Amino acid sequence: MTSAIIWTIVILTVLGVVLAMVLFLVAKKFKVEEDPRIDEVEKVMPGANCGGCGFAGCRAFAQSCVEAGNLDKNFCPVGGNDTMKKVAAVLGIEAVAKAPMVAVVRCNGTCQNRPTTNEYDGLKSCRVKASLYSGDTGCAFGCLGCGDCVAACQFGAISMNPETGLPVVDEEKCTACGKCAAACPKQVIEIRLKGPRNMRLYVSCINKDKGPVAKKACAAACIGCGICAKTCTHGAITVENNVAYIDPAKCKLCRECEAMCPTEAIHAVNFPKPLDKDAVKARIAERNKKAKEAAAAAAEAAKAAAPAAPEKKEEPKNE
Repeated sequence: MTSAIIWTIVILTVLGVVLAMVLFLVAKKFKVEEDPRIDEVEKVMPGANCGGCGFAGCRAFAQSCVEAGNLDKNFCPVGGNDTMKKVAAVLGIEAVAKAPMVAVVRCNGTCQNRPTTNEYDGLKSCRVKASLYSGDTGCAFGCLGCGDCVAACQFGAISMNPETGLPVVDEEKCTACGKCAAACPKQVIEIRLKGPRNMRLYVSCINKDKGPVAKKACAAACIGCGICAKTCTHGAITVENNVAYIDPAKCKLCRECEAMCPTEAIHAVNFPKPLDKDAVKARIAERNKKAKEAAAAAAEAAKAAAPAAPEKKEEPKNE
């Protein structure tokens, strides 16, 4: 009995040593050499592992930067330009600075603007609610108010306003990682340029219903009238699927669209002075008047410059 136990221990020990040697030789033969710069890049990363860069985590992002050889398509939204400068220094390349971004809630559906039509009594989750029905109001596109975006944000940059029922973004804490936008089943949240001196204009509505239907569901909905697009002289506004959109790259922050919007669906953020709608409308009216006068003058000049049509001679009638 004792000898059997001893032989069992010896055999297991020898077998363990042999298998360990086999694993060692296999690991040595098939060892994949890793660029040491990956570790160096990872060290200068913020370590949030939020996925805002499009990769699974900071290490995957670091590996991509090293393998790509440039930073054209790689950017860390949490660390921003400062972190990318450190990454560039490690790799010995140049990092192009990018304009700061921020999360924007594109919904005007406050408790006052968007009356409820039914009551949801289930799991407090926007994704679950969206899978069941369109929401508690007549708007099938707006915020569902359960706070999935709040739970998704690991930086504490979003909170729910109990008075409006809508999420509020803290610009100072927001890193534009995009987690909140990905968590929203209605795609109400957009990652958008902060704008010069953090000033920006955006249409706070994504309702694609026709004007009367959208207006009935929410008093401050975009009705797709196109007045803002006609007013904008910079080509920054387009209307598609009954909803307007302001291109932040083209917007000159003149606020004329905001003044002309009949439902106040356009929001202005961080402007130092309140909007004087009457003054802006007077300016637009004067500009339109001058444009009409110029067009009339041009038409008159073109008419005067046109050669006179030759008079037709009457041919004698044969009697």
